[in-house]
Amino acid sequence: MRRLVSFVLAIWAISAFGANAFDLTPKASAALKRGEAYAEVTPDADGVSGHVKAVIDIDAPIQRVWRTMTDCAAAKAMISTLTGCRVVEGDQARGWDIREHITRRNLVFPGMRIVFRSDYEPYGLIRFRLVEGDLKVQQGEWRLQALDGGRRTRVFYENRLAVDWPVPKALMREALRRDTPKVLMNLRRVCQ
Repeated sequence: MRRLVSFVLAIWAISAFGANAFDLTPKASAALKRGEAYAEVTPDADGVSGHVKAVIDIDAPIQRVWRTMTDCAAAKAMISTLTGCRVVEGDQARGWDIREHITRRNLVFPGMRIVFRSDYEPYGLIRFRLVEGDLKVQQGEWRLQALDGGRRTRVFYENRLAVDWPVPKALMREALRRDTPKVLMNLRRVCQ
């Protein structure tokens, strides 16, 4: 389960979001004050997908965070199960690209292939959505907000996600709630 979650988070981490992505809850604000990443995962109204919201503060300028989030080599450092990342079509400089991520299999889950489109608004917003592959639903965004005169960055993450596997949805949500902050902490580590 952990490898599956790491893979799914890799997709998010490579895809990116401006200011006020969502209102910070008291729990999220408290986690940020402690220097931690925060994530909450709730079921979507459709009964199929989950809705992930997460946030982290990073002691690095927004341009550095952006470059890290959009670099395939950095994606592998953030997501342990990611074995391949490549741009299939488009160009970030033109405002969009389509990327393919490949993950290795583990004892429970097969390796996965996910192809997603990212639309970029440097240096504040990356919207992403599933094009094809082994997920059922994936649609979200990353927002970056400059803090402290540009010396730090707040990263917001939001995603609707569903898989087509016989995994209890509550178990999947709990794994995402536990592992999403780990991927964000890896992003922070790579940026700093």
